[in-house]
Amino acid sequence: MTTNTERSEKRTIRRGTNLPRMGDFNESVILDAIRRHPTGLSRVELAQATGLSAQTVSNITRRLLDQGVARESGKQNTGSGKPRTLLEIVPTSRYAVGVHLDPAVITCVLVDLLGTVVGHHSQRTPSGADTDGTVADMAASVRSLVAESGIDEDRVLGLGIAAPGPIDAAAGWVVDPPELPGWGRYPLRDRLSEATGLPALLDKDVTASVVAERWAGAATESRNLLFFYLGTGSGMGLVVEDTVLRGVSGNAGEVGGLGAASSTRTLVDEAIALGVLGAEYTVLDPADAQRGLERLAELAAEGDVQADGIIERLAIRIGRGVCAAGTLLDVDTVVFGGPTWLVLSHRLLKTIEPMVARSPFVRATHPTTVVSTTLGENVAAVGAASLVLDQALSAQPRSLLLG
Repeated sequence: MTTNTERSEKRTIRRGTNLPRMGDFNESVILDAIRRHPTGLSRVELAQATGLSAQTVSNITRRLLDQGVARESGKQNTGSGKPRTLLEIVPTSRYAVGVHLDPAVITCVLVDLLGTVVGHHSQRTPSGADTDGTVADMAASVRSLVAESGIDEDRVLGLGIAAPGPIDAAAGWVVDPPELPGWGRYPLRDRLSEATGLPALLDKDVTASVVAERWAGAATESRNLLFFYLGTGSGMGLVVEDTVLRGVSGNAGEVGGLGAASSTRTLVDEAIALGVLGAEYTVLDPADAQRGLERLAELAAEGDVQADGIIERLAIRIGRGVCAAGTLLDVDTVVFGGPTWLVLSHRLLKTIEPMVARSPFVRATHPTTVVSTTLGENVAAVGAASLVLDQALSAQPRSLLLG
């Protein structure tokens, strides 16, 4: 009889290959399999789960043990024969830094190999066009995080950067972000890499967020999921068959009119126009919007009908967009997150969950889980760090291509 655990393993673990010259890929397959099982896996289970030969598994696990990335964590009694030795990831063996450039706040995090945050720093995003000065401040925050942690810098794999779209992923540029006037076309990846001395990756914040959910969040068991980010702006991160969808330029997940209609500034402006909030809440800077948003949430919770109506209309817009995208991609998990989402989550889920449940398409052949992120308001920064972990340690099928 096949157990739920066995079905989960079959669903989430990539299969390896015993062909020669595939050591890096197979090592990632083994690492990924161990990481997804916090209670540990034996070498026999690794061979069964990945399809690799016992000798290949033995060789790879020996290297991982020598590198200190994995360790033997105990014995598993199988009932017959000698107990099997379990292997687990050593979280403190490697680290990654994540930086989220948001129009309201810049957040830096240091995470361990399992994506757990071990250091954090945030500051209000400077207004104006001194982009080089802002990057210098970001680099200083990164250096401080690593220094304060007391870890060996050699154990930091790299730096991930999450930024609002549009971006040029190949070049590592941000491209005229709507809420970041003065940035224009800016080589953020290379400038921050040069300033910190760390190899760097750049991705959209919504894409980084969905990587975080796969690595350490609410969707580690899902191969097909949608992440809806609601912050200063909004967008969707998309995963199909365990592959993150990025598009030609790295800008997949833009939600057009829905994004503009769901921004924090739009909500506060609507509340002011309807007289729900006073003019003192006028948004002059993206960071100003959070105060108005929190007051709007308070008024709705106190029974203000107009305030609740603003949030209800937002929920309906998001629900329609998520149902359409969920149907198109045939996902089994929808995760919501971002600073604005965390303020309004209970009220928004009250409307969105039934919309997904009633959709004639989303739940036609399978259940669809609808949840809030477990990674908090810094999900995009954690996602930026997870980009590094994912690139360095997850099995990347494109690495099998001969070039």
